[in-house]
Amino acid sequence: MSRIENPVLNSAIYTLRQAYKNSSSRIWLAAIEYLSKSSSRRPAVNIGKISRLTKEGDLVFVPGKILGGGTISHKVTVGAYSFSEKAYWKIQKAGGNAMSLSKFINKFPDGKGVILIGG
Repeated sequence: MSRIENPVLNSAIYTLRQAYKNSSSRIWLAAIEYLSKSSSRRPAVNIGKISRLTKEGDLVFVPGKILGGGTISHKVTVGAYSFSEKAYWKIQKAGGNAMSLSKFINKFPDGKGVILIGG
């Protein structure tokens, strides 16, 4: 039985490895470990949890999917492997910024000040 490869996931892990090599920031290494797990073991985080764990202006990275459960009332910049449509809309409505994994890493390559939220 052959293993089916996911090119989007492979690209994301490659991008994280490059960020780790360039900055030696352990946050990217932890994100690689999360994304290397099976899809059922990757974090799925609700907007409500992000709202509870952050304050205005925080940088948040989720190495999994962000779901639309809950509300958020402050601006945060969020990077994730994937977003549900509702979660993306709620972050934008609150004045925040929802970014893909690669855009987030390109904007914050050193990982300083980034909060990693997993499951």
